[in-house]
Amino acid sequence: MIWKVPLLSLPLIIYNLVAFDIVGDKAHGWAAPFMSLNMASGAVWTMSVGDLLIVFALALLFVEIIKSTRIGNASIADHMLSTFVFIAYLVEFLLVPAAATSLFFSCMAMSLIDLVAGFSVSIRSAARDVNFGGHG
Repeated sequence: MIWKVPLLSLPLIIYNLVAFDIVGDKAHGWAAPFMSLNMASGAVWTMSVGDLLIVFALALLFVEIIKSTRIGNASIADHMLSTFVFIAYLVEFLLVPAAATSLFFSCMAMSLIDLVAGFSVSIRSAARDVNFGGHG
């Protein structure tokens, strides 16, 4: 089931598919225009494929933070997998020339935020569940 997989691994996979010319526009890559809109001001707003990846990753980050509020054994496994996804981002960012971009760094930062938020929410939830004082 897709909910068992850390969703922020999807931008990592998509980035690698485009960065290594497996799919997408080989001439422009992430700078290729995705869509353009004429604004009321007269300006033209253009969204690139890289911008679309950021919006997609932000939406996935939101879902991951909601997922982190679950309690139980599944949340522990999810935290471990999120840790592995962040490590994959970090290693690739440091060692792979095609990953040394601000787009990749932004996705890696979202993965770090997911990791820290997941542990923070879990610790906070566990602290509320602890009953101090012998009233019970």
